[in-house]
Amino acid sequence: MGEYNDGQGTRYIIPAQFIKISDYKGGLRYLNWFNKNFPDDSGYPIFLFEWTFILFKCDKLIEAENKAHQTFFSNTYLFDKFLGKEPLQLNKNESSNWEFESLVNDFPYSGSETEFVAFANWIESVLSSRRFLDKANEFIEIERMLKTEPVGLNRTKLVNQLSKIKHA
Repeated sequence: MGEYNDGQGTRYIIPAQFIKISDYKGGLRYLNWFNKNFPDDSGYPIFLFEWTFILFKCDKLIEAENKAHQTFFSNTYLFDKFLGKEPLQLNKNESSNWEFESLVNDFPYSGSETEFVAFANWIESVLSSRRFLDKANEFIEIERMLKTEPVGLNRTKLVNQLSKIKHA
């Protein structure tokens, strides 16, 4: 009772539909339901981006900022693509296909679209904040170390540090 079988990942496409019809309150209701029913689901980068955008549109700016951090940590190329910037090549560990630059090749959103301009400006301010930059720099440094760190106690320590950053 209360469990869902969603092997196709249908639960991830619904926020995009709410964005298409500009029903951000409906999108927020869905994301609250999602969070309640899939509490351990980390989502994937585009889904997290949509979640961030919906929170922003619903004036949930603290939650949106936290979700923006989570979005960045899931794919460091996504916000650059959204903002029309050249993506930074960070020479870091990318152990999941969600982390690859290729994921954002067909990213459907642009900060230059009318609906996204205010959000793009807000994201720029979030990404340039001291809080974000400190976390991002630590995240990237650990990811770089993980690229060459062999399995063992030190790698486990680094992975645990990374997890703390992602969920702080």
